[in-house]
Amino acid sequence: MALKKEKKQDLITKFKVTESDTGSPEVQIALLTERINMISEHLQKFKKDIHSRRGLLQLVGKRRRLLDYLMKKNFDRYKKVIKELNIRK
Repeated sequence: MALKKEKKQDLITKFKVTESDTGSPEVQIALLTERINMISEHLQKFKKDIHSRRGLLQLVGKRRRLLDYLMKKNFDRYKKVIKELNIRK
């Protein structure tokens, strides 16, 4: 369940901070959110897929840590990411 190359590039260009940015917290959060949404749709069809559920929980935890980091470092960037991705806290 990997992201398609075009979708990944779109997310990177939308959330990058500098021109050659691929690893800023905003980009990482956007990519994780897209993967979380994909796995959530998968789990709605296949309710007994325990291994994917565990992977989903790991991704959610990783995204939460990145959001906490961004909130401590720059609250305005944090609010922008939350608003654009419609993430509930």
